[in-house]
Amino acid sequence: MPPARAIIEIAYYKLRNSPDNQRQRLSQFLEKSYVPAIRRAGAGPMGVFANSVGADGPFLMLVTQFPSLAGFERSRDALTADADFMKALEAFNAQPGLSYERGERMLLRAFEGMPRIDVPPTDAKRPPRIFEVRMYESNNLSTLRRKIDMFNRGEIAVFKKLGMQPVFFGEMLVGPKLPNLVYMLSYDDLAAREKAWRAFGADPDWKILRETPGWSDAEIVSNITNFLVSPLPFSQIR
Repeated sequence: MPPARAIIEIAYYKLRNSPDNQRQRLSQFLEKSYVPAIRRAGAGPMGVFANSVGADGPFLMLVTQFPSLAGFERSRDALTADADFMKALEAFNAQPGLSYERGERMLLRAFEGMPRIDVPPTDAKRPPRIFEVRMYESNNLSTLRRKIDMFNRGEIAVFKKLGMQPVFFGEMLVGPKLPNLVYMLSYDDLAAREKAWRAFGADPDWKILRETPGWSDAEIVSNITNFLVSPLPFSQIR
């Protein structure tokens, strides 16, 4: 029986550079209150990131794993039953001004080829990595299925072979620009990212995949967007 495929939530909190110091205020709340509470509620692993390169900044982004949709519901219910968290939330919301401008949430279902978040190994002495989030939009669900199949049957393996350290791959169930998939890769630094993508483009296994009938980007991908984020010091994924 294949392993259960996790549900992955991506949450964005869009910020404004203002006297409210939204980034510091929200980061402190996440570190001291939300992250401990959602982990007590059975979620995780999770990562907390700030935008580095890309549009729509500044923002903070949370990536959280749940065992299932039912597990997602249980965790949300557990949050509202957590007296310490609710007290902290009331105090956070009672502050003057705005703690963030707007929030957005997306739910993904992890791929069969990578059914759970894979946290890159780290230690206290290691510098934080940079992370790349990529969204592939498809014309319809049939072409999206083919792109997901391409990942499961070889593309994920190429990423791993080249040291691009995948963190997750997921089909978006709830969110914008459907149908699409989203995934995250990690690198030691920007130079390592550039080197890895050059190697990817020249990799013989990748060339076989992209030349397989029905799997070319022109046939199954209608748009690609990406951006880079950096983990905050308390992020479990770093």
